[in-house]
Amino acid sequence: MIKTSELGSNSVEDEETNHVPKMWEVNKDRLSLMRQKISDPPQLLTKAAANSSCCIFRVPRRFIDINGKSYEPHIVSIGPYHHGEAHLRMIEEHKWGYLGSMLSRTQSIGLDLEVLLRAIQPLEMEARECYSQIIHLDTCEFVEMMVLDGVFIIELFRKVGDVVRFEADDPIVTMAWIIPFFYRDLLRLENQIPFFVLERLFEITRTPGEDSGPSLSKLALDFFNDALQRPDYIIARHNNCKAKHLLDLVRSSFIDSEQAQPRCVDTSTPMIQSVSKLRRAGIKLGQGDRADSFLVVKFKNGVIEMPTITIDDTMSSLLLNCVAFEQCHSGSSKHFTTYATLLDCLINTFKDVEYLCDCNIIENYFGTDSEVARFINDLGKEVAFDIERCYLSGLFSDVHQYYKNRWHLEWASFKFTYFSTPWSFISAMAALIILLLTVAQTFYTIYGSYKI
Repeated sequence: MIKTSELGSNSVEDEETNHVPKMWEVNKDRLSLMRQKISDPPQLLTKAAANSSCCIFRVPRRFIDINGKSYEPHIVSIGPYHHGEAHLRMIEEHKWGYLGSMLSRTQSIGLDLEVLLRAIQPLEMEARECYSQIIHLDTCEFVEMMVLDGVFIIELFRKVGDVVRFEADDPIVTMAWIIPFFYRDLLRLENQIPFFVLERLFEITRTPGEDSGPSLSKLALDFFNDALQRPDYIIARHNNCKAKHLLDLVRSSFIDSEQAQPRCVDTSTPMIQSVSKLRRAGIKLGQGDRADSFLVVKFKNGVIEMPTITIDDTMSSLLLNCVAFEQCHSGSSKHFTTYATLLDCLINTFKDVEYLCDCNIIENYFGTDSEVARFINDLGKEVAFDIERCYLSGLFSDVHQYYKNRWHLEWASFKFTYFSTPWSFISAMAALIILLLTVAQTFYTIYGSYKI
């Protein structure tokens, strides 16, 4: 015979063991929904985003909150993220015209629309894996988009590069405001298609007269060089650069092979100070001698040498999107992130920008000095940065060591007090002359008394 007290005791133990109240009924529909969510793969950030092959990302919301619409295309959509948006419809219509003109030119070599589609279809799955979000387009829609967008880009590069001619009534070239928007829109992280898709389309659409012509990389860099105003030899050096997409191609063209390896530094090394504080410690800033890349920053004998960077609408967009790409892509170097962090350290106020402009380090076509300072400070916000592994790790360490040296600080303070302006220099020289005359007078007085 079982006692009632024993039954009660066992029931309590069972409830404590299972942690589930026996009186509560689980909703079967909700239970089924939970199980479905467990089995469903992520939609907004897929597992493929962790792979180095994934290279085209939606920009994190926090960056958009800081920098606004700098990551969204303004007149042309490339790829799936902004595909079909109403405000981009104008250029979408012209893509079909570019596709038609290319097909009419390649008809003689047997290249028609069906051949293009069949050439890109085998690349579909590899291309889809380049995007961090699942693309909700079927095979036909996705391949059609790759062909249409890819041919448009290639034809645009060919026409600007004088490989083929613009149509006489083409508004894209006759209306001066359109091409500058292309410079920016084609270098936005969310507005990319894989470079291997472009290369495939470029190769199969070459006519016999183009066999010895420029490569796709050269045509692309030639196109963007019009906006970035870079030397021609940069294009030749990166002619065969292996890139993930157009943004990565232009980004990689700024990176010097000598900058690849960071120098090991003390983990306690802090960020460097602003321009005004560095100057008070005797550290100068001067224009670097490298015209090919503003990333090549050096520190020698108390002078930070920085090549000139022209900050305008195109460069500001490039900087923002390169930083966003480096923050998202697991396999990329962090050169632009490091450079953005350096600028953020150096610039606190418009006076710092003004000094860098006076040193020919910054050419400002962006706005007021205050607007440039605000842009630089926003560029460096919310970015992950590892001072130990960045390509300027040695520079950060050397500048900090120089800055905290008390002798440098005292000497700089002396020079600033007595030699910063012509009047202070004249005053110091006058005081020195008076001091020397006083010493001489005292000497001759004592010397004359001694002889007597």
